[in-house]
Amino acid sequence: MKSFDVAAVEKLVDYPGLIAALEEAHKAGMPEAQHMVMDEPEGGSNKFVSLLGWARNDVVAAKLVGVFPTNLKRQPAEPSVQGLVVVFDATTGAPTLIADGAAMTFRKTAGDSGLGSRLLARPDAKTLLVLGAGGLAPHMIDAHVAARPSIERVMIWNRTPERATALAERLADRYVVTAVLDLDDAVAQADIVSCVTMSDRPLVKGRCLKPGAHLDLVGAYLPTMREADDEAIRRGSLFVDTRNGMEGAGDLIQPVNAGVIGWDAVQADAFELCQGVHAGRSADDEITIYKNVGGGHLDLYTARYLASRI
Repeated sequence: MKSFDVAAVEKLVDYPGLIAALEEAHKAGMPEAQHMVMDEPEGGSNKFVSLLGWARNDVVAAKLVGVFPTNLKRQPAEPSVQGLVVVFDATTGAPTLIADGAAMTFRKTAGDSGLGSRLLARPDAKTLLVLGAGGLAPHMIDAHVAARPSIERVMIWNRTPERATALAERLADRYVVTAVLDLDDAVAQADIVSCVTMSDRPLVKGRCLKPGAHLDLVGAYLPTMREADDEAIRRGSLFVDTRNGMEGAGDLIQPVNAGVIGWDAVQADAFELCQGVHAGRSADDEITIYKNVGGGHLDLYTARYLASRI
């Protein structure tokens, strides 16, 4: 059994290749996938997550991760998501590789959003705005640029401006990147807006989105969380990576409960987009929204891509 640390995962799981692999994987049906989320005993804020994906006669991928939000406040800070991904041979059940769970999760999540941009964003998109400056933010930039190489400028906004500035400085040798303070103005300029926050209130105002923009919603994985307001959801053509579990996403369930949209507003998922069942963007001025829900099938696809690179 081979082992892959963070550096090995970063070297082998490149975003252009991963996004292409995810697109190809979605041309087939959904593999068997299950997940379990366990809350911290006695009401703590931490969670432990187990995700399992099984592609018959191919691979079984199991991800075991802890989600500990306060890790970012530790000195020194630690990733809020840590764990392991293990891949097994689906014909024998034998383990074949083990990989760092945080690194694989970053790449799975960012690759998913990159796939959304490849399928839905305008091919001539030039300006990317990322909301959030945590561990996932630089991966999102890499993935969106891999999906849309036309991107020439990157903006970063964060509730704590110093963190956005620090990330911009860190990436300055690779991108034309700036930290921004005025979120509404930045949204109005952006061709792609990617939200990777833990916000419990809307940040992106629909009235600020420019015609033709693509909105990538990654946070708000709980019903109580929110990254985009009702006007954004109302204005955009809504897509998801998977319908499995989308009812738990705050950016969807809240406007549904408020009567702003119905579940039929979700036009297609990534499987339907990749299989050509739905054409995706239909006009240059259409606003598209991709809700990154996630799931064990994406961990399986990402692990299979890593295995293919060995």
